[in-house]
Parts: sequence; C-alpha cells; structure tokens
Amino acid sequence: MTTQTQFPATVDVAIIGGGIIGVSTALALARAGVRCALFEKGTLACEQSSRNWGWVRTLGRDLPEVPLALRANQLWSEIQGQVEVGYRRNGLVYLQENEADAADHETWLDKARAHGVQADMLGREATLRLLPGTGRAWTGALYSAADGVAEPQIATQGVAALAREAGALIFERCAVRGVETSAGRVDTVFTERGALRAQAVLVAAGGWSRLFCGNLGVDFPQLKVRGSVLRTEPFDAGISLAINGKDFTCRKRADGGYTVSQFSASLAELVPDSFRLMSKFLRAWIANNSLVRIRFSKRFFEELATPRRFPADRETPYERCRVLDPAPYKRGIDQAWERLLRAFPVFQQARIAQSWGGYIDVTPDAMPVIGPVAQAPGLYLASGFSGHGFGIGPAVGETMAALIQGKQTPVDIQPFRLERYA
Repeated sequence: MTTQTQFPATVDVAIIGGGIIGVSTALALARAGVRCALFEKGTLACEQSSRNWGWVRTLGRDLPEVPLALRANQLWSEIQGQVEVGYRRNGLVYLQENEADAADHETWLDKARAHGVQADMLGREATLRLLPGTGRAWTGALYSAADGVAEPQIATQGVAALAREAGALIFERCAVRGVETSAGRVDTVFTERGALRAQAVLVAAGGWSRLFCGNLGVDFPQLKVRGSVLRTEPFDAGISLAINGKDFTCRKRADGGYTVSQFSASLAELVPDSFRLMSKFLRAWIANNSLVRIRFSKRFFEELATPRRFPADRETPYERCRVLDPAPYKRGIDQAWERLLRAFPVFQQARIAQSWGGYIDVTPDAMPVIGPVAQAPGLYLASGFSGHGFGIGPAVGETMAALIQGKQTPVDIQPFRLERYA
C-alpha cells in the first residue's frame, strides 16, 4: 500500500496507529461519512497486528469481551466477502487432560452462554474424532465450530484497502508527534509531515500507547510482553481447526503450513515502567507466573534512554524507532514445537520455516481500554488488548466509530474504561 500524498489541513478524526484496531476504526468512520486520517509511523501492521496467532475466537475470553467477539465473527465474514483477509470459520478447540480442566471450561461456558456463545463440551471420544492421530490422552474439550482464523499478514492491509475505498486517508511512515488542545479540548495533531486540525483523536498505537499518553499527562498502565511464534512450511497434518493444547497452540494457515506457539512462550522484560507500575501489575504477575517469564535484558536500558516527555516540533522516539522487532524467545517456541510433536507425531514430517517475536501490549487485568480519555476531551484510547485484539479488531473499530460520533455503541464499553485503574 502506498502512502497518501495529499496531506489534509483538517479532518474530523485523526487515528494514531496502523494496526487492526486503527484501520477497522477508519473503515467504520469512513463508511459513516466521517472524514478521517490514519497515521502510522512505520508501515501498516508492522508490529503485533501481523505477528499474532490469527485466532478469531469467542472461547476463553473474559466475559466483557464476549459481545465484541461475537460481533467480530460476523464482521470478519462480511469483510472476507469484500476483500481477501484469509478468514475462515474452521472451528477452535480448548483441550482437556483432567476433570479440573473440564470444570473450568464448564464454568466459563455456563456464563458465556448468557451472552449468546454457542459452544459444546465434548467427551473423550468426540474429541479424538476431531483430532486424528493424537498422541496424548485428552479427556475432552471445549469446542466452538463458529470460531475461526484470519491471516495476520494480509488482514490489516485488506481492511485498510476497504477503508481507503470508503474515503479514509492513510499515511504510512508518518509519525504523530503529539497533540494540542484549545479551550480544553484536543484540536490539533502534529505529525512529522506537518500539523492538521481534528475534532477527535484516537490513540490505537499498541505498545506505544503508554508513551504517547504519558507525554500528554495521561497515565495509562500498560506494559509490553514479548511473544514468540513459529510457522511450518506447507504440510498436511490432517488438522484444520485451531487448537489450544494447554502447553502448545496450533492452527492451519492459508498457505498450507501451521502457526505454532504456546501461552508460556512469552517474556516480560523488566523495564523502568515495570517498577513504576509494580503496584498495579504485581498481582497479575503472581497469578500468571507459569505463563509469562520475567527477564532482565538490554530492553531496560533502551527504554531508560527513551524520554518520557518531549516536544512535538522535533524528532521524537516514534521516528527513531519506527518498528519494534524483537527476536523470538527461542526456548519458548522450542518447547511449543516439542510439545506439539508429542501431541501429534505426524508433525515430525514437517519443517519449520520461520520464527518471530512481537510485543504484546498488556494491562493489569488483561483487558483493553476502549473509550474516551476524561481528562483530555476529544481524545480516545483503544489499546492494551493483551494479545486478544486481532480477533475482535473489526468490532472494536465499529464500537470506537460509534463512540466518537456520539452514537450508541453496539456493545457495553463500561468494563473497558480507563478510569477503572484510578
């Protein structure tokens, strides 16, 4: 996708961040006739929106996210009918090895059904019929035939193409340096290509959102976790659905290969913000110490050297580092691969093609912030998706577009307000 050449003097809404959340919001706004411009400091989906697992799921979500997930499943299907994003409803399964796993899934499903989730608890025999050739003694599964996947490497670009067709302006390699207020309301956006007026500004900048908000005096409690993923070369293992195998994950790709990872293939690298936000994150770290490994690395010094406050009339950290591109956590993805081989020996015939890392933007309660920023009228925030954002991206975009226009949102955003961290 090429960079837009005609820089606007004014728009109704400026969007900061060219990931799935930003472009989905641009699409919804443009189709509503709202003049909007999206600014991405690198290229579209250059960070986590192209580096995730590609799941489009309702299963296992925090209950406030379930309505977003159900709506997103519908929107992904509609989008696929208009542009290729690799979406297909091939099913998702959360596997069980004991009665405790089943009890946890049953408890979640009882609550999720009240929101309209359609899923089933499967016994051992039904589970094994779904998973031919497995080498582990699964006792059952939580299964949704309605869940599926899309392809992160093409999905954001596809949605962006639709947004452009609808009239949205999209600027790549154009960092937003800051915003200015007038009469107590955000009204000017400063980019590296110049300034423009805007009635509303959406920060959908993923792992950069805390830095951007902090420069405006808004405290957004967000840290970054380094996730790691691998993919195989094209290979037919006889498995088409997405699998959460507890200590590995696997899903069929549109290119014929498989995407493989695990929840514990993640590193929480200690940085200065880790200590600033310790009181908010400590409980989550303790509860998830088996999933996220805490490490000290050079990232501490990189973030220590990054200014937290800076003017908008000169080069900013967003231009000095346009893309966060961390190395994968080798031990984590090696473990995921070994566990996949034990569960499905057929993968011994497959070849690993690539592995990669990416920074997941996380919040203390692992739920996003979706809503207005009360202390900065005209400023909106959609970030902190904690690894859950890709699948619900189109529904979040629809919700943010309604909110910014002053319309009734299609889902309740009260649980996602920034003020819950006060």
